[in-house]
Amino acid sequence: MPSIHETRRLPYSAEQMFDLVADVAHYGEFLPWVVATRVKSDDGHEMIADMLVGFKMLREKFTSRVVKTRPEALTVHYMDGPMRDLDNRWTFRNTDDGCEIEFEVSFTFRNPLFESLAGQYFDRAFRKMVAAFEERAGVLYGTPA
Repeated sequence: MPSIHETRRLPYSAEQMFDLVADVAHYGEFLPWVVATRVKSDDGHEMIADMLVGFKMLREKFTSRVVKTRPEALTVHYMDGPMRDLDNRWTFRNTDDGCEIEFEVSFTFRNPLFESLAGQYFDRAFRKMVAAFEERAGVLYGTPA
């Protein structure tokens, strides 16, 4: 099962980064490979959302349940799509100069060929997505001096 665990320190508050990551409806504006999103329900504590991801001719839809514990954590529970399993958790902690973000994700595709391909590109794709979140924070909250 491909997985990644990363911790980053950013010059923004935990609340700001929580809001950015929880704003699934706008992922298509800045995340690579996200073609479209649709928030089906959101009561402030739990969200059900669809995400259409695509690369060249390949397009897949995922449905997830996002449990929000503001501003400390977001936990993503995979519901439906081309995978067998997907676990994703974001944790946000304020620090003296911003916040620390911990991100964990692991997944298993139903199709072994996709699993093999994803494993080869997972690290590079992950780094590109993390950079997109960091750039989005700069756009929304300003680049620190």
